[in-house]
Amino acid sequence: MAKKFGLPYKYEMHLHYLLFYHLFFSLFFTWYILNFGGDSYGYWKFGMEQVIIRDPTWMKYFGESTKFILWLCYFPSQVLGLSYITGNILFGFLGFIGIRYVFVMVADLFPANHSVLNIPLFPTVFYFLNLHFWSSGVGKDSVCFWGIAWFLFALQQYKDRWWQAAIALFFVYMARPHMGLALLSGSGIAILLGSEIKPAIKVILGSVALAGAVYLSSSTLEALRLEDFSLETLEEFTGTKVYDLSRGKVGSGVDLASYSWPMKLFTYMFRPLFIDAHNFVAFFSSFENALYLWLSFFIYRNWTPEAIRDMPLFIKAGMITFIPVTLAFMNSLSNLGIVMRMKNMTMIYFLLFCFFLIAYNKHLRQLRVLEKIKYYQKREEIIRKKEIVRGE
Repeated sequence: MAKKFGLPYKYEMHLHYLLFYHLFFSLFFTWYILNFGGDSYGYWKFGMEQVIIRDPTWMKYFGESTKFILWLCYFPSQVLGLSYITGNILFGFLGFIGIRYVFVMVADLFPANHSVLNIPLFPTVFYFLNLHFWSSGVGKDSVCFWGIAWFLFALQQYKDRWWQAAIALFFVYMARPHMGLALLSGSGIAILLGSEIKPAIKVILGSVALAGAVYLSSSTLEALRLEDFSLETLEEFTGTKVYDLSRGKVGSGVDLASYSWPMKLFTYMFRPLFIDAHNFVAFFSSFENALYLWLSFFIYRNWTPEAIRDMPLFIKAGMITFIPVTLAFMNSLSNLGIVMRMKNMTMIYFLLFCFFLIAYNKHLRQLRVLEKIKYYQKREEIIRKKEIVRGE
């Protein structure tokens, strides 16, 4: 794929490194779940108490959310009898494909790189622990991360890859209906706001996205067990989630109900920081969150209408999807461990949004310097020619 996109050899090698790096995390994920517990093992061993099916067969598990993951696991786990570690490698392979899609788009479409403490952001950000850990094992996270990345990859070249976008959206929606709805709506808005698409095509694609969002909204409400998308219903739903995630023995729980909106947003996007770290995964996540916080300070300084206009479509769609998902999760997730897991699906697009703004303006500054150099070179050449003519 690197050769297909004409990427330099060093980036091709980084994709090889990332593959083995991600495989390591599939092994580490297996050890972590077996020692500390998690839904992932229940998916593979069919021990999910909330899904009880009499006389189970493969198609009886077909449905949204948890049932869909069980449906995916049924054949390799129950028919082939593969081990849990093999399941993690299979699901982890999907996660790596998602990482590869995003990696290739950044390498191909970003105008410049940027360094923090003399460390280049690209490809360093693709070695972040959370990016690999939560997408390296059996569960909804790997499927959603892969599906979102695939959908945005297809959206970037929608004329040729529209069918890929449809398949990717299917997997995202079936794993997490609300994420599928947010992704479809976000991509529709990004298409309408983009300048690279003709007005007639905008109307067609925007209408398709709107129709799809309306169609999926009813089943999304059913999956979330909501009556409607009113503010009162959503507040009641998030209040229940806050209570469920903050009660009991939760080492990383926070008192979200007492937080103001800015503090809820800060908690979702930038915590855990070092003072919040309750285990080694949270400690390493603190470095990533510190970088997210640092890069967010550059948004105002580097934001320009031109930068937004020229931003790749996949970042626009990813960022527009990121906003409503963040507003929903910041009001409902009061467990920092779950926050790290849930924001992994879309946080990479916020990081790339900040990165692109910085890279775009850096590229403009480089172009201005080159223009000045050419101007002075041309001026010196004219002066030299005049001096030659005078001497003759």
